[in-house]
Amino acid sequence: MNEKKSSTTDVYAMVNNRITKQIEKGIVPWQQPWGDAGLPKNLITGRPYRGINVWLLNPLGYEQNYFLTSHQIKEIGATIKEGEKGNMTVFWKWLEVKDEGTDQIANVPFLRYNSVYNIAQCDGIPETQIPMIDLQNNPLKACEDIIMHMQNLPKIKHKENKSYYNPLLDFVNIPKEESFDSKESYFSKLFVELVHSTGHQSRVNRKEVMQQKAFGAEPYSTEEFMAEIGACYLKSFAGFGKEHFSTNEADMKGWLEKIKNDRRFIVYASTLAQKATDYILNISYQSNETPTQSESKLEEIPHGSDDLPF
Repeated sequence: MNEKKSSTTDVYAMVNNRITKQIEKGIVPWQQPWGDAGLPKNLITGRPYRGINVWLLNPLGYEQNYFLTSHQIKEIGATIKEGEKGNMTVFWKWLEVKDEGTDQIANVPFLRYNSVYNIAQCDGIPETQIPMIDLQNNPLKACEDIIMHMQNLPKIKHKENKSYYNPLLDFVNIPKEESFDSKESYFSKLFVELVHSTGHQSRVNRKEVMQQKAFGAEPYSTEEFMAEIGACYLKSFAGFGKEHFSTNEADMKGWLEKIKNDRRFIVYASTLAQKATDYILNISYQSNETPTQSESKLEEIPHGSDDLPF
């Protein structure tokens, strides 16, 4: 029997390479609103792409964010246009691994990657199979609805002229709405603090919140970055335009350096942000789709799978 090629791929490094190249070109992936293209979804299953996949696919700039695997394209009788290249997505593959010391079998998550194609890269997809994109036409009302329907909403106070989340007393403080240039700016800042609040033990119990460290420490920087991209996800969900997405230049420089120096950082932070926004939006997915950082191990996995990305 012929063995498969043994060359391996560092999937984390591939993700980092794509993200850092975009940032260096002035394109911050999580600050690109979905706009008319909609949240990236798989055309056949209708499932939205999640975590880091949102930031890998959305900034590509397609008119509609519907994607398919090559296998799905063949199944519906369509074809990939000549010269078109696939777009990277990643997913977790759980494999049984035997511990050589104890002979015990454990399920270990491996990060793998796959290529998907936008509908614009294909010929022969029936128009009837491409659904209409439901766009938010009242972003401010959408923001109010998101907050109103958040389960276990922390108390929101307007006592101090600064924004923060207090995990000990479980409340968010934010300056009064009239202190901001616009209602959009107010909700942008409030979303950041609400994303932080999901870390409370009564919600998703995120260690970056419940095990507080000093400013600048790794858990602190991870939490701040996670809240930034989580808030951007919520703003896109509400229908905000490009003009309402921005980041402090110093913060952006620090995050870029962190991404370059830690190949797991962007994947891990995106996973946390997805879980946080799922909680706020009352979206339920299988909990074993994305492992925590302590569970995940960097394994180089050969490419060559048409498994559906998560």
